[in-house]
Amino acid sequence: EVQLVESGGGLVQAGGSLRLSCAASGFTFENHAIGWFRQAPGKEREAVSCISSSDGSTYYADSVKGRFTISSDNAKNTWYLQMNSLKPEDTAVYYCAGPSIYYSAVDACLRLDFASWGQGTQVTVSS
Repeated sequence: EVQLVESGGGLVQAGGSLRLSCAASGFTFENHAIGWFRQAPGKEREAVSCISSSDGSTYYADSVKGRFTISSDNAKNTWYLQMNSLKPEDTAVYYCAGPSIYYSAVDACLRLDFASWGQGTQVTVSS
């Protein structure tokens, strides 16, 4: 059974930084894509970033390019989302997801077909 446990959310002022972590059990990263998604109140869940250990590709939503960085530590079976220069519009519940049935990061993020989702962690950015 795949289980994902997120941590690292919180309240931060605009311009600040946070790092989210997602610890996984029940699968290994090899040949899989994993990712981060978010959902703000009244909005649909959207892809933030994905990474593939299969082809090394990454995907970032336009709204976070240059500010967020996705990474993974295969030895720890954990992946991260480093979020810098945070904006109030980044406020949302953030979810990690994995593994995807797709091998590329783009397909994983755009098709949202994952075996498991984390419980979500709140990120609030104050202005």
